[in-house]
Amino acid sequence: MQKLSVGLDLGGTKIEIIVLSAENEVLLRKRIATPIAQDHQTPLHQYQAIVQAIKTLIQASELQLQRKFLQVGIGIPGAISPATGLVKNANTTCLIGQNFQQDLEQALDCGVKIANDADCFVLSEALDGAAKGAQSVFGVIIGTGCGGGLVINQQLVSGPNAICGEWGHNPLPWPQADETLLPCYCGKQGCIETFLSGPGFEKQAARHSSVTKNDDNLFSSKEWHQALLAGDKNALAVFDNYARQLAKSLATVINMTDPEVIVLGGGMSNIDFLYQRVPEFLPEYVFSDQVFTRLVKAEFGDSSGVRGAAFL
Repeated sequence: MQKLSVGLDLGGTKIEIIVLSAENEVLLRKRIATPIAQDHQTPLHQYQAIVQAIKTLIQASELQLQRKFLQVGIGIPGAISPATGLVKNANTTCLIGQNFQQDLEQALDCGVKIANDADCFVLSEALDGAAKGAQSVFGVIIGTGCGGGLVINQQLVSGPNAICGEWGHNPLPWPQADETLLPCYCGKQGCIETFLSGPGFEKQAARHSSVTKNDDNLFSSKEWHQALLAGDKNALAVFDNYARQLAKSLATVINMTDPEVIVLGGGMSNIDFLYQRVPEFLPEYVFSDQVFTRLVKAEFGDSSGVRGAAFL
């Protein structure tokens, strides 16, 4: 019986499962919506709903393939604390403080290995994706949150605090006077995530544009992107500002780790304008006479994370 690699990607909006053969062929892939917090419920209710949703998804997949999974890799929007074994730093905040690994192993009746979703993402892209063959790769997720991970010589780089690559919770570098410092879920203000994540972009765009919706209903990043593709001047200005903020933030990564390749993933990575404009801004902020680091879009898109989880 062939060996299976099973991965789950727990995101802010979707939970995805993938099952790979020994040759990394996709045998199964499914997505379901991530249970969201209800007004009348506590964070514990949402957490329990997520565990149950994962259990249901696993059981349905096992039934479809007629196989019992022995081990599952899971990427989460946070990390496991080396000190306590509990989840920390999760932008799906109901996970924080929970013994997620233990709860899942009991619910799934199999072994569970958990890693940060950005680590899973960059591992996938470094092994056989857009950065295949590069010795050093920094992976960036700009979606619901703003995570990162580092792979050197095909190996994930970790550390004693389990936070390698967490560029999104540094302050935006070289701030301009008109940039609004919004509160971040981590408790601080002005984190890179509050500018570059999808929700952060939408809030910042509303503050820097004369275009508004009624009742404080923000334009979505997709609506802004559609306006950009249509040649709207307001959208061009908004995305040009976003590209500069992204370039400044990535410049600090390049100055510290000097990666061969930076791979972008997450919803905001689908904006092709960024791959032209960000490299144009980088030389202003990178401490070098030239910038050879390549900025590329993830080959496997928003399925990179789940593939990396399977590789765990």
